[in-house]
Amino acid sequence: MRYAMPRSVVLCLIAAAAPIAVMADEPSEGLVVDWQNRMLTIRGPALPGDVTIHYLEAYCRPGSTDRDWSHTVIPHQSHLLERSDDGKYLVLRDLLADGVVVRHEIQAGVDEVTFRVVAHNPTDQPSQAHWAQPCVRVDRFTGCGRDDARERLPTYVRKCFLYIDGRLTRLPTTPWADQARYVYGQVYGAPGVDRNDLNPRPLSPLVPSCSLTGCYSSDEKMILAMAWEPYQEIFQGVIACLHCDFRIGGLEPGQTKQIRGKIYVVPADIDKLWDRFRRDFPEQAAR
Repeated sequence: MRYAMPRSVVLCLIAAAAPIAVMADEPSEGLVVDWQNRMLTIRGPALPGDVTIHYLEAYCRPGSTDRDWSHTVIPHQSHLLERSDDGKYLVLRDLLADGVVVRHEIQAGVDEVTFRVVAHNPTDQPSQAHWAQPCVRVDRFTGCGRDDARERLPTYVRKCFLYIDGRLTRLPTTPWADQARYVYGQVYGAPGVDRNDLNPRPLSPLVPSCSLTGCYSSDEKMILAMAWEPYQEIFQGVIACLHCDFRIGGLEPGQTKQIRGKIYVVPADIDKLWDRFRRDFPEQAAR
């Protein structure tokens, strides 16, 4: 099915699409970010290599768990609006085929990257944009490569974790699902999210306690972690990637929703990481 973008929205996007440089007063410290061709790159002295994120890989309709992926994805166009000279700040704008406009503010800190997302439906029709996929590539960070990424249990899986029953749980979890429209990988649906609206990969019966998920470095001294509020699912992918996919939940005509996320690059002290997550996402920590 093809979608016609509202002409007014297209004109506004074209007018704002040229990147605007933001001057920096201080030299950059800690992490820096860059974005081009839908790939977000995070660099920093603590990283064993660049972390690349397909940002964003896809915006998705509901009813996706057992459906051809091409019928789930809502096509979108991405544009860079602002980029600071010190690599600390980016602003992106996505225009979805159904007319929805999504603004992303991305701020790099010493050991974290903050995401502030605003999704707005300026049209007179409801949008089926229910969730979106930032695909975080973790092969360099874990030191495991991609050679076996499409196997049932890739090497990098054993470096990954999420929270089950309030406790950090390393992958592979037990049980390990292996039946789905597409194999392999493992999907953990967020609490309260319809199980018909997830990635069409093997669906675990286990339910995450929160959105915090991540992986250990090859020497187990560092953690790369991510979290979003609200979130749709945690997904161990098939290209040495790890997802915490954020939730939009659809948009009525004129409706605006705000979503926020974090990526942490920190020493492997899980108690300190949890304390930061609790401050950043108090609603999830309380649950």
